[in-house]
Amino acid sequence: MLIDKELIILDIEAKSKIDVIRIMTTIALEAGKISSLNGFIEDVLVREKDYSTGIGEGIAIPHAKSKNVKEAMVLFGKLKEKVDWNSIDGNPVEVIFLFGVPEENVNNLHLKLLSKLSRKLMDEDFVKLLKASKSEDEIFEVLKDIGESN
Repeated sequence: MLIDKELIILDIEAKSKIDVIRIMTTIALEAGKISSLNGFIEDVLVREKDYSTGIGEGIAIPHAKSKNVKEAMVLFGKLKEKVDWNSIDGNPVEVIFLFGVPEENVNNLHLKLLSKLSRKLMDEDFVKLLKASKSEDEIFEVLKDIGESN
């Protein structure tokens, strides 16, 4: 299982994309998923420079394949107030999925996860349910099949 309740963060207070990434990465470090806070943040920000991971509809999917990731992970975050993410639709973000996979990830798990999540996010009811969920338990129920092995 790639997502669990300790990787679901509600009511994140942040003023910027970098604040959000730092807060979520700190949780990943505390959960033992990464070996270096700053190393992983740098890897995620390199990806962000290539293109914004703000996919629209208030959702961002920052991610990185990184030598700083010890174990593949999916973190879910919900912001207290929306932040600018330079999203493709120009709207701020309120829901974030942070993916990290080890650099030597030979089976392209991050691509499989992104594909699976992207398909789910095309479902308007799924997105509404996700945004309306108020507790870690509710969100975990909505997301648990995304984190299951392919």
